[in-house]
This record gives sequence, structure tokens and C-alpha cells, in this order.
Amino acid sequence: MATKQSLLAAAAYLLLLLPSASAVPDVEYCNKTKNYPVKVSGVKIVPDPVKRGVPTTFKISASSDKTISKGKLVIDVTYFWIFEVYSETADICTKTSCPAAGEFELSHGQTLPSLTPPGSYTIEMKMLGENDEELSCISFGFRIGFIAPVALS
Repeated sequence: MATKQSLLAAAAYLLLLLPSASAVPDVEYCNKTKNYPVKVSGVKIVPDPVKRGVPTTFKISASSDKTISKGKLVIDVTYFWIFEVYSETADICTKTSCPAAGEFELSHGQTLPSLTPPGSYTIEMKMLGENDEELSCISFGFRIGFIAPVALS
């Protein structure tokens, strides 16, 4: 007969195997003391939870008093906060309508390979202006479960 302790251990182990539950990611500024010209109010990940082999869109809600007509979006992804697994630089005007001012949304799409390992990932996004002025820098995380759904082809 199974003991209460072994049943609790088995239940905890099974929870690790499930994909992560949907949740709004916590967004942090890279430098908490800096007053960035672009303020980020939230991030939405679609679909959430992220699925291997399925296009994923990261939507960043932002606002600025400054008009943005040129710039770059620099994206770095780390695995378990240590291993850099992906890096990309894109024209910011391909991620939002330019010129951008007031409230706007940046949208970045990515399809994770079907062999993406499970675990915790962190995305750092830097918004750079015309002369590489740092407009904003945020980071947020997402998880891929040990038995995360995989798109069937």
C-alpha cells in the first residue's frame, strides 16, 4: 500500500511533466533605475502556453511621448537564464507601424522547432532608436513543459 508521502511525491513529479499553465508574463525593465522613453505596459504571448512547431506571437503593449520613426529591435533568448540560444536584430518598423507615438503595439512572431527542449526561457528585448539610443529594454520569461504539445505536420 502506497504511503501518503510517496503519493505526494508522485503527484509533484506528474505536475513537472505537464505544460506550464497560461499566465501573463512578468515584465521587468533591464535597468530598473533608468527612465526609458518607451514604457512597456504588458506582454501577451499567443498561443499561451507556447507550443513547439506552432507560430508564436509576442505582443508588447507600449507607449511613448517620443515619435519613433526608425530603429531596431534586438531580441536575445536564453535557456535557464544562462545559455544564449537565439539572437535577432530587426527593423523596429517591421514590428509596429511607424511612426509610432502614444500607445502602440510591437508584434514579433517566431516558430519554435519541434525539438525545442523543455524548461525556462527568458527573452530580452531592446528597442533602439535612430542613433542606437536605448528607448527601452525589457525581459520576460516563458516555459515549455516536459510534455508540451507538439504541432502535427
